[in-house]
Amino acid sequence: MYYEGLIIAASTFFIIGIFHPIVIKAEYHWGVRCWPLFAVVGAALLLASLFIGSTLWAAMVGVTGCSSLWSILELFEQRKRVQKGWFPKNPKR
Repeated sequence: MYYEGLIIAASTFFIIGIFHPIVIKAEYHWGVRCWPLFAVVGAALLLASLFIGSTLWAAMVGVTGCSSLWSILELFEQRKRVQKGWFPKNPKR
C-alpha cells in the first residue's frame, strides 16, 4: 500500500490547524503589521518546494507556504474579530 497521500492529507490538516493559533497570537502581539513576515516565509517555502525531490516533503513545504500566505488574509480577518469583541484586544498596543 501507498501511504503518501494519507500522510500528505494528515499533514495538511495539522499544518492548517497550527496556523490558526499562530495568526491569533501574531495579531494579539503585533497586529496586522507582521503580514510581510508571513509573505516572505510563504514565498520562500513555495520557492523551496520547487527544489525538493520528494513528493511528500515538497507537498508539506508547499502547504506550509500556502498556509503562511493565507494567514495574511486571516490576520486582517482576526483584526475584525477583535474589533467585534470575539477575541481579546492587547491593551499594550
